[in-house]
Amino acid sequence: DLSIGNDEIAVIMGPNGVGKSSICKSIMGHPNYRLENGSIKFNGEEIKGLKTNDIAQKGIFYLMQTPTEIPGVTNAEMLRTALVDRGIKTSIFEFNKECNNSCDELSIDRSYIHHNINENMSGGEKKKNELLQLYLLKPSLILLDELDSGLDIDSLETLSKGILKYKEKTKCSIIIITHHTNILKYIVPDRVYVLENGKIVLSGDASLAEKIENYGFKGTFNMMESEKSE
Repeated sequence: DLSIGNDEIAVIMGPNGVGKSSICKSIMGHPNYRLENGSIKFNGEEIKGLKTNDIAQKGIFYLMQTPTEIPGVTNAEMLRTALVDRGIKTSIFEFNKECNNSCDELSIDRSYIHHNINENMSGGEKKKNELLQLYLLKPSLILLDELDSGLDIDSLETLSKGILKYKEKTKCSIIIITHHTNILKYIVPDRVYVLENGKIVLSGDASLAEKIENYGFKGTFNMMESEKSE
């Protein structure tokens, strides 16, 4: 069981292959995942079984570890269609103005607006592109799947600051999936959860992530067991 409150940052950590990314994909209704039991509730509403598009429209944004390239479709075309789907109607003038303002706020080139989605972009550029989409779509829950993967320190700091700026304005909730504490130097979590064999085996505040960074997962498990026995 895992519950994330409004305006809260939660981190899910764990070794490779334990199901961290699977949690995000299950929340988003990925067709390759079948949920056999349990429930997924968002703002008190059951969303298990809904289509991905319907889940996204409710205000959940999934920033993937490796964003997909979509040749032939620009960010502007996709974003305007997505906003209309959510019942948000704005004039072309207002839409362009908001796109430009978001680019300026994120310190990214305005050409991103008319670029095909993630096409021929580096890892860092793709994630900046996703951040632009986030600013326009205004989700209330953000799933960050290994944001720090493939990023240099400067890019990670820039993206993290952009996410924190958005959170400060919207009071959104964030779930961070990560192996390391690099991103947590910039986005400090309220709670840290450790996943193993499909279950949450440890939880704590931000200091738990520091222990994992210093002693590894096995070392931290052993340390916690020793503390319990004492």
